[in-house]
Amino acid sequence: MPDQPVLLIDDSDGVRTLTLNRPDAYNSFTTELKETLLAELRWAATEPSVRAVVITGAGKAFSAGQDLREHVEVLNADEGPPMSTVDEHYNPLVRALITLPKPVIAAVNGTAAGAGASLAFACDLRVAAESAKFLLAFAGVGLSADTGASWTLPRLIGHGRAMELMLLGRPVTAEEALRIGMVSRVVPDGTALTAATELAASMAAGPTLAYAGIKEALRAAGGADLEHALATESRTQSELAATSDHREAVQAFVTKRPPSFSGQ
Repeated sequence: MPDQPVLLIDDSDGVRTLTLNRPDAYNSFTTELKETLLAELRWAATEPSVRAVVITGAGKAFSAGQDLREHVEVLNADEGPPMSTVDEHYNPLVRALITLPKPVIAAVNGTAAGAGASLAFACDLRVAAESAKFLLAFAGVGLSADTGASWTLPRLIGHGRAMELMLLGRPVTAEEALRIGMVSRVVPDGTALTAATELAASMAAGPTLAYAGIKEALRAAGGADLEHALATESRTQSELAATSDHREAVQAFVTKRPPSFSGQ
């Protein structure tokens, strides 16, 4: 029986769905999976037919984070820095997700731990199944945060809660995640992917260039002073005012009809 691909890809209605496909290992990240996912995210960023992205996991888990079996082999080999994967894979993955000029939705179908949880936090929206759990397990294996969690998580839930979850490694249920702002929506088990895909399809039919501008403006404002935030807003608004989508939306408003966005 041939090996299954580590990443499944599906395209429908302008939505590219990327499914982490190592269910027997709870979709933990090997070098192959990280490199394949990164390549697909970079491709989706520039492909006009892709107007929204969904990321999910096969089987019972979203992702358990780093594949520790592979990590042990790296430690035992004692060749080069043991955590070079942070610079080579995890940091580029976070950059690709956060700067991707299209909506990215995580369909958290099960447990998301370590880098798996961090990957979900780097997405724009998170739809979680009722039984999903989030676990910041870095301290438990004697490590600090990675995959952007130190940047994304405090922006979602605040510094104090983020500190608590990272220091104590306490699991967060889907219900609590919704209450504290870690996820956008909680849905019945078995429906997270469907709900996320429907949301992505709706957004794919929307003003995707405007979404890109909003993402950039919020990203810039998150670590900048007021003047830089205002300058970014001014630039992105000027760029978007020249788009076909903006003209269509204004014309639709004036003529009292629904807009038809093209992503241009």
